Amino acid sequence: MIVEVVTGADEHPEARVVDVDDLGRLHLALGVVTDEEAAQALERAGLGRLQDADTAFLDVAALRAAAEPRATAEDWVTRWDAMVASARAKGWLSADGSALQVHVESAAGA
Repeated sequence: MIVEVVTGADEHPEARVVDVDDLGRLHLALGVVTDEEAAQALERAGLGRLQDADTAFLDVAALRAAAEPRATAEDWVTRWDAMVASARAKGWLSADGSALQVHVESAAGA
């Protein structure tokens, strides 16, 4: 699963969740946007926050709410739960379970 922040149709950056059935990976992909624009787009969408150029925290409930309705895999919920459990085991889940720490990557071609 990827959360992308890219320039939208009105040239305003927007955040969107893509590849919702691929729960073997999760990261934030930034198109041609500044860190400030990315942070604003994430917060506006309610998906999380940008910590720095390399790290973001994504809201678990908001991410699931954005992805699950579009999921097509029959075992999506089971795989989602496994992804969150794996993140917890690796120390990538906040203590209260509300945020996933993810890497920031470039999606300049998006």
